[in-house]
Amino acid sequence: MEINETVFELADDIGPEKIIHLYEPRSRMKAIVVVDNVAAGPAMGGVRMAPDVTTSEVRRLARSMTFKNAMASLPHGGGKSGIIADPNTVNREQVIRTFARGIKSLTEYIPGPDMGTDETSMAYIYDEISRAVGLPRELGGIPLDENGATAFGLAECAEVAKEFIDLDMNGARLTIEGFGNVGRPAARFFSERGANLVAVSDSKGTIYNPKGINLEELIKVKNTTGSVINYKDGEALQTTDILMISTDIFIPAARPDVITESNADVLDAKLIIEGANIPITDAAEKMLHDRGILAVPDFVANAGGVITASVEYHGGTETVAFEKIKSTISRNTKEILGNVYSEKIYPRDAAVDIAKQRVKRAMKYREWM
Repeated sequence: MEINETVFELADDIGPEKIIHLYEPRSRMKAIVVVDNVAAGPAMGGVRMAPDVTTSEVRRLARSMTFKNAMASLPHGGGKSGIIADPNTVNREQVIRTFARGIKSLTEYIPGPDMGTDETSMAYIYDEISRAVGLPRELGGIPLDENGATAFGLAECAEVAKEFIDLDMNGARLTIEGFGNVGRPAARFFSERGANLVAVSDSKGTIYNPKGINLEELIKVKNTTGSVINYKDGEALQTTDILMISTDIFIPAARPDVITESNADVLDAKLIIEGANIPITDAAEKMLHDRGILAVPDFVANAGGVITASVEYHGGTETVAFEKIKSTISRNTKEILGNVYSEKIYPRDAAVDIAKQRVKRAMKYREWM
């Protein structure tokens, strides 16, 4: 394989350390693994499965994991992987096991669940290479999808962020892009804090009711029909229409780059809590902030999943994980937003500055780095 000079043009003083492309001829399994930085410990990051996943996307996600793990003060660096396949049409077990065998020697990378994979996928990986997090309870894991750890962290983040913009959670309008493993429990955690769910989208469309959506009924409809648009007490819209619905709290909880420079001007919200990884481009985040919309960066807001994964990996309990999520995300959100409003800087700039300092301090202890 020829060396692509553009790969090195993307490198900086932190990483990435390795970019690996995997291909298994018999099954035609194709995958990308990026180990961004391991100064604080072995890289931890999810395995994404999607037909359109790219090297650029995985590289950006791996860097986000480096910052996320650093912000959470975890003994791990950042990494990410992407399997180029549609999880709904392939033999998932075969593809996952083939991928696992391909990363067996990459011991500095610990895989976890992500979009298109789950606890069962991690069980297959663990069976092949004895190295994975987000495992089923039967294998001693703390299932991230079952307990909604990432979503719990989003709610804790919002509890702090609302104080900086004088937002009352009680009765606040809530819209969620993506009603899966993050969006669904997020709807529950935010509703328990008084938010009023008015719109939800998935790949089939958006359902909207300005008076509020019955969450239990919505979950039932999603489970039985496969899409939120079959919920009867609401208006069915296009998937992208979720961005144009006036709201107080918007949670992007599915795909990357949902908000870009081309559509950032249509979003009408007060607070964005980034549940997905890289859901908003850097330029779009700045545009939103200049319009008075506060967006808490992904690697700060959605760290609940990787905090739980790290606690699991080191033998801790679910109770310990949730306590750590609450204290860590609350502390980091307060610190970052304090800098944002005292120094008049953008949220991501404030967060990256803190995360980079932590990574570089860890790198000083590694001679080879």
